Amino acid sequence: GAAKEPVAATRLKTENNADVYLFGSKAELGKQLMDDKNQATIIDKTDSAAALQLINSIKVKNYDVIVIGVHNYSRRPANNYGLSKPVLYLLNELEKFDKSISLFFGNPYAISFSCNAPNLVACYEDDDITQNATVDFLQGKQQAKGKLPVTVCANLQFGDGIVYNSYFPKNITTESDAKFYKIDSIANDAIAKGAMPGCVILAAKDGKVVYQKAFGTTTMNGKIPVTKDMVYDLASVTKISATTVSVMKLYEEGKLDLDKTLGDYLPWVKGSDKAPIKLRDVLLHQAGLNPFIPFYREVIDTVIGNPLWAYFSKIKDEQHQFRAAENLYVRSDWEDTLYHRIVTSKLTAPHKYVYSDNDFIFLGKIVEAISGKPLDVYAKETFYKPLNMTTTTFHPRDFMPLENIVPTELEKHFRQQLLWGDVHDEGSAMFGGIAGHAGLFSNAYDLAQLYQMLLNGGELNGQRLLNKETVDKFTAYNSDISRRGLGFDKPEKDNATRKDPYPSKFASPETFGHTGYTGIGVWVDPKNNLIYIFLSNRVNPTRDNNKISQLGVRGKIQDAIYEVVGAK
Repeated sequence: GAAKEPVAATRLKTENNADVYLFGSKAELGKQLMDDKNQATIIDKTDSAAALQLINSIKVKNYDVIVIGVHNYSRRPANNYGLSKPVLYLLNELEKFDKSISLFFGNPYAISFSCNAPNLVACYEDDDITQNATVDFLQGKQQAKGKLPVTVCANLQFGDGIVYNSYFPKNITTESDAKFYKIDSIANDAIAKGAMPGCVILAAKDGKVVYQKAFGTTTMNGKIPVTKDMVYDLASVTKISATTVSVMKLYEEGKLDLDKTLGDYLPWVKGSDKAPIKLRDVLLHQAGLNPFIPFYREVIDTVIGNPLWAYFSKIKDEQHQFRAAENLYVRSDWEDTLYHRIVTSKLTAPHKYVYSDNDFIFLGKIVEAISGKPLDVYAKETFYKPLNMTTTTFHPRDFMPLENIVPTELEKHFRQQLLWGDVHDEGSAMFGGIAGHAGLFSNAYDLAQLYQMLLNGGELNGQRLLNKETVDKFTAYNSDISRRGLGFDKPEKDNATRKDPYPSKFASPETFGHTGYTGIGVWVDPKNNLIYIFLSNRVNPTRDNNKISQLGVRGKIQDAIYEVVGAK
């Protein structure tokens, strides 16, 4: 009975190439839509015969999914909220298709006519804003988190509602599936041997999550169990999940040239021996930059490890804007000193592979200089928000309950506290927790969405965030002296024959990803259409525990996943 083609129908037609049927609309509406290249089918009669004819037409088409929008009905319960018997017949018959979803744009009590529908969405209003939001939800750009405010029938009670993740379909296997026993065994054994308190493991194959499971507790010998949606400090996985993808976007927009230099983009580098360094070499870790500068040692009592209060404050104020930890804020003007330390640091031999955090501190600042936005804001606006990555963020304490975040180290040499929701990396902490090399947090699922986008060649949920050519360029081998891609880590080039293959003996040469100091691993294998994510806090209670590497936990689990899903 729509007086015009609903906005939701128009968007699904133009953006998803959907066929649109308007049941009960006036024939005159069809004339208004004649110029549309994908014309809607108008069924102006609303009798049972017309409903049956439409049902048969839809059956013949064999659609992938049927979206049923119920519009323009009354808010009052009289006469079935104004829904005629043929309309209800049509609705209930279409809902017999397993791949159907019913959208009620109005009074939620009207859902009582569809209590047995396979999928239901209460949309509450029939305006353009609500319809646009609903289409965004269907396309995976928004996440529905609402709960029913009323009881409409026995199986749809007050407070019911499903928070459904936005990209991946429901698991095609169960966690108890016997074929995954080896993964469980490796994880449980690592926890029993004290390699880590707990972890979350996710594997996605052919665009579907085939395995996702949480193990252990949030702290060593703790009582709080890890859950699948908990958020971890990604450490150096920040390098690819925030900085590199941002560089890729600026590169393909023509705003960043890989063969230009640090001095071309950062005024404070000009005149130094860092100025002529090309961005390409920075991305490859062969720019000759110092691997690591312990900035924090200048601002602590080196005997007992306590912060020197000339550089810190216990509260955030005008002079101390950078949060390093709970009740610990760094002097804002100290950032200039950090720049100076990097710029004046001694270069190593040129054209050699030397993994360096300073490479990505520079790159993070270049993203900010070109975009005019802080790195965290640019990455969120460009990638995390469009992909509905609600847990992927710097400064997670500002955006979620603390209990959703897994603690890292009980640190005793600088901040003197359990680090919980504050970045573990001391260098990033001195920058206030936002830096190109460390500071990002996420749960496994949201991270998987970002890497599914890259695996898809830069596209997800109908949104193209990067060109395939850009993804292919950055994720390929780009150096003749190392295994690196542009920003990304990759398998050893002689992986097939070496004694200690990295990251897995099954990983194809197309594989790309990175690891993180806190106990993180992210790997994408385009040849096998596989994503592997491993999140842990192996630094709890201390970074001195390196059993996760000694036992080869991440690689063994990756091997086990390949053995289950098959490797080409």
